Amino acid sequence: MAVEDKHISYRIYLVAFSIFLMTIAITFKLTRIQWVEGDYYRKLAKERTVRNFVIPANKGNIYSADGSLLATSIPNYNIRFDAIAPKGIAFEKNVKPLADSLSKMLGKPSSFYYTQLRMARDNKNRYLLIARDLSYTQYIKMKSFPLFNLGANKGGMITEQETVRKHPIGQIAERTIGYDRIDENGIRVGKGIEWSFRKYLNGKDGKVLKQKIAKGQWKPIRDVNEVDPQDGYDVISTIDVYIQDIAHHALLKQLKDYNAEHGCVVVMETKTGKIKAISNLGKLNPADSTYFETTNYAIAEAHEPGSTFKLVDMIALLDDHKIDTSKVYDSHGGIVEYYGKKVRDSHEGGYGRISLARGFEVSSNTVMVQAVYENYRNNPKEFVDHIDRMGLNEPLGLPFQGEGKPTIPQPGAKNWYATTLPWMAFGYGVAVTPLQTLTLYNAIANNGEMVKPQFVSEIKEWNKTIKTYNKEVINPKICSDETIKKLKAVMQNVVKRGTASKLYSKDFSMAGKTGTAQAGYATNGGADKHYISSFVGFFPAESPKYSCIVVVHKPNTSGNNYYGADVAGPVFKRIAQKIFTDSPSTNVVRNINRKVKKQDNAYADYYAKLQSGIKTIPNMKGMSGMDAVALLENLKLKVKVIGVGKVKKQSIPAGEALDKNKTIILELS
Repeated sequence: MAVEDKHISYRIYLVAFSIFLMTIAITFKLTRIQWVEGDYYRKLAKERTVRNFVIPANKGNIYSADGSLLATSIPNYNIRFDAIAPKGIAFEKNVKPLADSLSKMLGKPSSFYYTQLRMARDNKNRYLLIARDLSYTQYIKMKSFPLFNLGANKGGMITEQETVRKHPIGQIAERTIGYDRIDENGIRVGKGIEWSFRKYLNGKDGKVLKQKIAKGQWKPIRDVNEVDPQDGYDVISTIDVYIQDIAHHALLKQLKDYNAEHGCVVVMETKTGKIKAISNLGKLNPADSTYFETTNYAIAEAHEPGSTFKLVDMIALLDDHKIDTSKVYDSHGGIVEYYGKKVRDSHEGGYGRISLARGFEVSSNTVMVQAVYENYRNNPKEFVDHIDRMGLNEPLGLPFQGEGKPTIPQPGAKNWYATTLPWMAFGYGVAVTPLQTLTLYNAIANNGEMVKPQFVSEIKEWNKTIKTYNKEVINPKICSDETIKKLKAVMQNVVKRGTASKLYSKDFSMAGKTGTAQAGYATNGGADKHYISSFVGFFPAESPKYSCIVVVHKPNTSGNNYYGADVAGPVFKRIAQKIFTDSPSTNVVRNINRKVKKQDNAYADYYAKLQSGIKTIPNMKGMSGMDAVALLENLKLKVKVIGVGKVKKQSIPAGEALDKNKTIILELS
């Protein structure tokens, strides 16, 4: 008995000692929590019960120059269904009417939605997807559907709202408008105006402090926000929607007609540099016939310009007073040779002996190369310095990512060869972007002042202007007035009687230069050889308002009409034609008070007949239908007209007694 009591005592001591150790451990832990880990746990508790929530700022809109919306933010709604939330009676009563309503809005059979809703109820699915990307109007309508109209807790309708960026005018200028978004790796990326001007567009998010309450819901702690959101500003672009639409569709048509790989067109306002239209279209699949705005070719793609670069030759030669436009060169049957390499004219047999001006008009490679090589071979740096002073050796410094870098060989550098100078003369061995080429030609149209292309005119908060972007001058005078006058003349002649003569119209004047560059012959054994067709110029020629460049890559060569005048030129002409003949805003009625003798005589004859106290039916033959009707109706006759034009025949002969109750029929032709 004593031994058993002794064992019980040991066990009691052991339990007591264990409890003592546990008490020490708990005391130690509580002390540690209180004094060492307390801040962490207090912070954790607060985070789980009190939290700052972000209040997203409203993103600003992007507008065209004429006030049209190019990009705006709108709410999108995804609707899901908590099949457990509705009570049994409510579900059974409303499930069929709900399926019918969903069918009418979303298009699938009612039986499909009925089955989906039933299965979700049986499987206790609390997150069944009903519809994605609903508009606000559709969302409001769906809220009124049977069962859903009972609310989230009783009807089970779960609404997920997100803000999406929309382009109301569709694909037009989509690549220049750009985007600003989070990619699949969680990295923020973007392009175009959206990205470059995001600091103005995005605004600043606000914060509100909320406390967790029952059923996982949160409510604001204070009546005011911790930080109020600041909405983004609006960006006013220079794009003109009317001109943009013309340019986009003119380019698209030509790309399809020639099954080209890609192309671009840019329209610039001459005096300001404001870009009124820019379209960049390319195929995602070479076998496809659909074109998309994928890459901003006009800004990003530096390539050999071909004959459009010959303007540089003319500026240098004339401004340095090396030769005049009347200087005559022999085209040598269309072939000249430098260091074993041949330069050929596109016209077989050449052009005989022609002036420098005529050489530019017909785009003779042999003439232009001879002129440049003979005058600069001993000092090629003098020629290249002209290019550098024009700014063609550096990017334009546009506010966009990925601007193409030009390539202008420099004498003495590793990429300068014996043939470099003559090859530069007809646009090979150099690389510039289409927008750089346009900027150069625009400077000639603008009487020598080279202005930087401008895509945004101002930043606004409602009607308040926050920032204005004014004209930026790159070079106040790229060449003399004398040189400019001669260049304008020869560029007009390119259209009147040169390589672009097919584009000539007596109704509106244009000036410019064609270009056809052969590319890809140095890669893959020449298998990648293709053409780049271009046209660049300005209109109207006498007083330029707009300059424009069109570049088309890899047009179909089966018809042997892959030249700049055939492929790119019609796009240029279509734009000029539409702007100055179809646009009400640019049509001007001139000499409205000018006297027209034929018109005055016709009116005098009509007036004389009206005032002569007519008692018999007059002879109406040869009179315009409008005047004849007016005259007869003034005589109180009933008139019926057949056809249009002038009176050919009248049903009541001339000279018959006037009877106001009769109807006279006039046949016009």
